[in-house]
Amino acid sequence: MGHLVSAESFRFEELWQRFEGWLLRNTPEDHIALRPGASDSDILKLESGIGFEINRDLKKLLSMHNGVAARRTSTEAGAFVLGYSLLDAEGILEWQQNLAEMAEEAEEDGYEDEVIGRTAHRQWVPLAQSLTGDLIFIDHRSDHYGDIGELSFGSPEYTWLWPGMGLMMHDLCNAVESMMPLPALGRRPSVHQGRLLEWGTA
Repeated sequence: MGHLVSAESFRFEELWQRFEGWLLRNTPEDHIALRPGASDSDILKLESGIGFEINRDLKKLLSMHNGVAARRTSTEAGAFVLGYSLLDAEGILEWQQNLAEMAEEAEEDGYEDEVIGRTAHRQWVPLAQSLTGDLIFIDHRSDHYGDIGELSFGSPEYTWLWPGMGLMMHDLCNAVESMMPLPALGRRPSVHQGRLLEWGTA
């Protein structure tokens, strides 16, 4: 994606606060949609359920905001991450288990090459979901640790987006503050009726 600086140099928590401040000032309904933080026990339950420790930036995000209020239509607030809504700890666990089951079934049926690591993997931890069920996830495999991917269930393979949540937030902040597109992703931000952040095709 053309970034020359290490992904670790982008501090997720500071960038998230910058992004959240933008939501508060510019799309207040999106900001209101943010839920209070998850408890330590909520996060421990999530990690126990998936069987491994989650990425530290995802853990920070959950401790600040346990997802957003549930959306049922595209006119409701909360889909401010490329049109996806942040999942809460319970939703993350549910979708991670779905991906793990898909990978397990593919292995049993002899479709490992077509599915595992392309459209499903037990070490993919969903971060956000669209109304159509597509997902943004954080890869927890050792050789792809921290990578952000987009999974559309109608596509044969996931799309790689960013090498970490810090760089994701850096790019999202720059895009919304300048109202300029994300060239590599072909997405352009806009503010709908002074209340919602939307992402259209650039």
